[in-house]
Amino acid sequence: METKKCTTLKEARAQIDKVDEEIVKLIAKRNDYIKQIAHFKTNIDEIKAEERIQDVISRVRAQAISLGLSPNLINDLYVRMIDAMVESEIEEFKNAKRY
Repeated sequence: METKKCTTLKEARAQIDKVDEEIVKLIAKRNDYIKQIAHFKTNIDEIKAEERIQDVISRVRAQAISLGLSPNLINDLYVRMIDAMVESEIEEFKNAKRY
């Protein structure tokens, strides 16, 4: 991972804005895959896959540590994101089963 060396506050903030834009795009992409997964499930209990959630949390915490980030920050972000995406997946599952 390479970070551009900025020479002004304005430049640094512009780079942060670009990163934020990419983060939002990646979260949207992740959510699109979550919605696809809903079509492979046979019931709502499968959606709330606690073992898979713990595997994801463990993996991203380890990645955070390797990158010098707070694993607790990443943990909190992912728990919030996963909770919201589970709800999204449940809605997708219910809608898919109506047709």
